[in-house]
Amino acid sequence: METRVYGYRWVVLGSFMLVNLTVQLLWISYAPVTGVAAAFYGVSDLKIGLLSMVFMIAFIPLSIPVSWSIDTLGFHRTVGFGSLMMGAFGILRGLAGANYGLALAGSIGIAAAQPFLLNAWTKVPALWFPPKERATAVGLVTLANLTGTALGMVLTPALVEASGIPRVQSYYGTVSAACALVFVLAARERPPLPPSEDAGAERALMLDGLRHAFTVPSFRRFLAVAFIGLGIFNGVTTWIEAIVRPRGFGPVQAGTLGAVLLVAGVAGAVVLPALSDRTGRRRPFILLGTTLAIPGLAGLAWTRSFAGLCLAAASLGFFLTGVLPTGMQYASEAALPTPEGTSNGLVQLFGQASVVFVFLMEALRTRDGSFTVSLAAACALLALAAVLAATLKES
Repeated sequence: METRVYGYRWVVLGSFMLVNLTVQLLWISYAPVTGVAAAFYGVSDLKIGLLSMVFMIAFIPLSIPVSWSIDTLGFHRTVGFGSLMMGAFGILRGLAGANYGLALAGSIGIAAAQPFLLNAWTKVPALWFPPKERATAVGLVTLANLTGTALGMVLTPALVEASGIPRVQSYYGTVSAACALVFVLAARERPPLPPSEDAGAERALMLDGLRHAFTVPSFRRFLAVAFIGLGIFNGVTTWIEAIVRPRGFGPVQAGTLGAVLLVAGVAGAVVLPALSDRTGRRRPFILLGTTLAIPGLAGLAWTRSFAGLCLAAASLGFFLTGVLPTGMQYASEAALPTPEGTSNGLVQLFGQASVVFVFLMEALRTRDGSFTVSLAAACALLALAAVLAATLKES
């Protein structure tokens, strides 16, 4: 089979990164201003948290059908549809004003679009990149994902203070629509010639692929690791402002802390997958990340100084989020011949089903609003994830 690696793969990847960045910006934009938003809409902290949690809730019924669409209809058509949906509902949320119900409706629409973007993380590299670059490519998509979350953490408190919540959401909606158009116009389904022989190989039908994936013990164990890791990540980022509020810190400090976590995560998402591609191994880096994330999470639970919290957040972000791209590529390799969209969708599904973590973290708050109990429990679960990572079979 004739193969060729095209430079245009970076344009396709870049446009895909752009819409992934934007959807994360929309997801997290209420988290760093939870208290301010609750007062503005006249609702509880939990209802503001719901504007983020609907993203995880919507993922559960949509993930498998979206994976089928990616593998059957193609990633360009499927991601393009999701991107346009994101832009349309982003604009709707920007028009909500002080109407919480309309803001929630817009959030639900954006949440429904999110699986169309997240479930193609390994499909794009599989079609456009040679094997030695694929974990790096997934790492770059993860970088964009984390950058969007970091921008939401940092920009939102400052913009809300200057312009108010309705105008900020209007800005974000306009940006999301523009980014959706860029993807639709710039991305292509596949290159004229595949980048490697396996890129053009036929994959199992989706239902057969689902059945096969669940027969692979290491794939099942990684699903558990993803459930725990993404649950902790989503819980911490959703409640970051409420976590530090009892220690005397406000929205600006919470946004800064969230940004530190995510910027460190960006570094981890670049460094660990690149090392994984260079060595041709996945398991050691999944184990390294899950193990070394534990001290950072413990520091976030018990440290009281802002400098100490930033250090803990940086450690947690680098190692925990650095696991995700390497783990995504590991899962797609371990589950072959399951299609990449299907294996990716299953990992994302288990990760987003961890919305239960977000609810439990709020339920375990003490009377003074502290999250220490839930963060301590998360440390124990992360230790369990490290044990599971140690049992994975190298792909």
